[in-house]
Amino acid sequence: MNKTNKLISYQKLTDIATLLFEGGGLRSDDAAIIARDLVAANLRGLDSHGVSRIPMYLERIRRKVVNPQPNIKIQRITSAVSLIDGDDGMGFLAGHQAMDEAIELAKQSGIGLVGVRNSTHYGMAALYVKQAIEAGYISMAYTNSSPAIPVWGGRTPFLGASPFAAGVPGGERSPYLLDMAMTVIARGKIRLAATHGEPIPHGLALDADGVPTTDAKKAFEGICLPFGGAKGAALAMLMDLLAGVLTGANYGGDVKSLYFDHSEPQNVGHLFIAIRPDLFITKEEFNERMDSFVDRAKDLPKAQGFDEILIPGEPEERTAKKRLEEGIPLTSEVIQSLLEEGVRSRVDVSNFF
Repeated sequence: MNKTNKLISYQKLTDIATLLFEGGGLRSDDAAIIARDLVAANLRGLDSHGVSRIPMYLERIRRKVVNPQPNIKIQRITSAVSLIDGDDGMGFLAGHQAMDEAIELAKQSGIGLVGVRNSTHYGMAALYVKQAIEAGYISMAYTNSSPAIPVWGGRTPFLGASPFAAGVPGGERSPYLLDMAMTVIARGKIRLAATHGEPIPHGLALDADGVPTTDAKKAFEGICLPFGGAKGAALAMLMDLLAGVLTGANYGGDVKSLYFDHSEPQNVGHLFIAIRPDLFITKEEFNERMDSFVDRAKDLPKAQGFDEILIPGEPEERTAKKRLEEGIPLTSEVIQSLLEEGVRSRVDVSNFF
């Protein structure tokens, strides 16, 4: 636990986050949803998308580029398609409503497709496919984001890191839960390293002049590299086409930076798909086949250096279980930022630490 000086319980950290968002002008129910989502990221070990982001989110509310109390609207397009207007509110709220709507559509039509525009950063993409898994649905979540990586052959940021998430529920075995950015490493992790003054490995990013760097601050202000070279860049382009162009949200480099641009709302776009798992076979047979698949994968011969074969999502679930029992580690820098945010929002959270 490098630079960690406190273990905070799940409930205590959720209460802190809820109070800070309420102090920032959010409705109590909305504040509680976003608090749970951020702490869920910390639980799963994705600290870059956890409570460390609270000061940045609240600063955007103070600068009036995020609506603290949005009037989110749902428009049914067809029996299987809806469009949601996030009213420039926190993306978590539009995201959860969109996945709920996609599931509701899928109940009737077998598949539900929901586009979202006028949204903002929606946190850890796993939140939404996990929501569908818990409801028993297969799902996919697409989003675009502010420019972070170049198109293949370009040298300036144009495409977003734009995480893609997908989930497939199972029976008794672990579900499949994929959540990955289009960059070699999530940009939020580079931001966290910059906050802590830590270097990053070679091959993750370039500085603003296009020079490879291990300086996290220069990397965060510069250019992230796509995973897999041209393949990652092509997938990032697809994310922008489906989440941005298709939905009517900003696209093609127009999504405003979450960190550096407070000139106007981001108008981030998302696209959610929910699929009933009993379309071609019974739910019971689907669950049996999923469990069989997981068992077969885990029983395969292991490569050198591996003691166990894990399904996507399993490592994070194990981390969540451990942190739920032992507490969530917070660095002194993150704790200090939350205390300072409490002062700004006139909310005393010092007694929680």
